[in-house]
Amino acid sequence: MWILLLAIFGLGFWWVLRKDDTTKTAAKSPRAGGGPVTVVAVPAKKGDIGVHLDSIGTVTPVYTASITSQVNGVVIAVRYKEGQMVRKGDPLIDIDPRPYQATLIQAQGTLERDQNLLAQAKMDLQRYEDAWARKAIPKQTLDDQEKLVLQTEGTVKIDEGSVKYAEIQLEYCRITAPISGRVGLRLVDPGNVVQSSGGLTLAVITQIQPITIIFTIPEDNLDQVQARERKNAKLTVDAFDRAVLKKLATGTLLTLDNQIDTTTGTVKARAQFANKDGILFPNEFVNTRLLADTIHDATLIPSSAIQHNGQVAFVYLLQGDVAHLRNIKVGVTDGGTAEVTGISPGDVVANSSFDKLQDNAKVTISGKPSQSDIPRSNAP
Repeated sequence: MWILLLAIFGLGFWWVLRKDDTTKTAAKSPRAGGGPVTVVAVPAKKGDIGVHLDSIGTVTPVYTASITSQVNGVVIAVRYKEGQMVRKGDPLIDIDPRPYQATLIQAQGTLERDQNLLAQAKMDLQRYEDAWARKAIPKQTLDDQEKLVLQTEGTVKIDEGSVKYAEIQLEYCRITAPISGRVGLRLVDPGNVVQSSGGLTLAVITQIQPITIIFTIPEDNLDQVQARERKNAKLTVDAFDRAVLKKLATGTLLTLDNQIDTTTGTVKARAQFANKDGILFPNEFVNTRLLADTIHDATLIPSSAIQHNGQVAFVYLLQGDVAHLRNIKVGVTDGGTAEVTGISPGDVVANSSFDKLQDNAKVTISGKPSQSDIPRSNAP
């Protein structure tokens, strides 16, 4: 029994000694700072970086026309196809024109009759003037004929207005596109009866090219945008999909609204896009990015090289084979690139192995920084 107890005690003592040796070996490992840490290095570069304002916007057409009938009648033809792109003046819907053609003929006949009556009255006036010159008729007869000519001229003007009105009513029987754009789904069919006072929408046309996006700008950035506008600068606006993964189109800022929304502290803005490929669809929700300004000659590094300790940002500055912890201030961030102060262009910083790095740690640089490691800005 004593021999067995001694054997167990010896094994336990040997296990404690081995664990202590393992701990000492781990303390000398690179993770604990005892050996050089392999890092990827990137250089800080001087360049331009854009100041972007991100927001959510809605695609809004410049013009939308809801077409209704101006006359009463029966639809005899629908000349557009659903989703068709039409130009201004293209035929859309025909309404039975025969009642209005008959009204026009009546008005034209009345006009011709009264025009001939006016011509006769003017001939009589000329005769009365000649007779009055010879003192053959009294002055009252001449005066009556002059007023009769004026009355007939007024009647002719009324008839001309009736003819013009009938022509306009006849034109309303042929409905054409008031703007260029895309027609929506068909709302009426041949044989339907439409009325001028019914309010029934016959077709809806939405302008697609160009198109606009309405988004918001924080009031804190309003002065910055207005300062660029006063210099007549064209501010670029990029539209992205809902997941902000694909850029849909690029346009320019048109204008700002005339007041700030007090509930959100933002002001509405409208940007215009050519939309030649039709990728922006009316009422679509998109993510917008407004290029409000561009910072020139800034010190740029990849955002992945920046570490944080609470509110303090820092990088590991590589000098020779030693990494030095250097506090920095981060300014504008654009994509994967950040503008910083606290280091200079040409300085090399670590961009990997942060879990192993410490201040004044020995490092080994994995290869040389390639062109792909150089930070780039999306600013124009």
